[in-house]
Amino acid sequence: MPEIDDFTRPYWDAAAQGRLLLRRCGECGKAHHYPREFCPACWAGEDRVTWETASGRAALYTWSVIHRNDLPPFGLRTPYVAAVVDLAEGPRMMTEVVDCEESALRIGMPLSVTFREAAEGIWTAVFAPAPAP
Repeated sequence: MPEIDDFTRPYWDAAAQGRLLLRRCGECGKAHHYPREFCPACWAGEDRVTWETASGRAALYTWSVIHRNDLPPFGLRTPYVAAVVDLAEGPRMMTEVVDCEESALRIGMPLSVTFREAAEGIWTAVFAPAPAP
């Protein structure tokens, strides 16, 4: 489970409310995920990087179906789809794809964020196929 500290608390509080937060650099303009106190692109400091709410839209970059995982709580959910998605705002994010048959997965398929309670009071972002327009 994640270690929630003063810096990451806004991220986890937003997730519990169904919002995905990113960090955006005021110096170079790039967004990043996972939350860091500095910009990983230009190394701008904490005073130049702020929180923003992501759109929740993403495209599937790659995935792997996990059939065995001995680490709790993952073993209770096998099989599951571990994935990397390209967020609409630019960053890539490691996550899980849910509510989708393995045979329907396609690189580039549109996804939208949803949240799952991983432990009491701790919600994590996962992605499901985006509804048809």
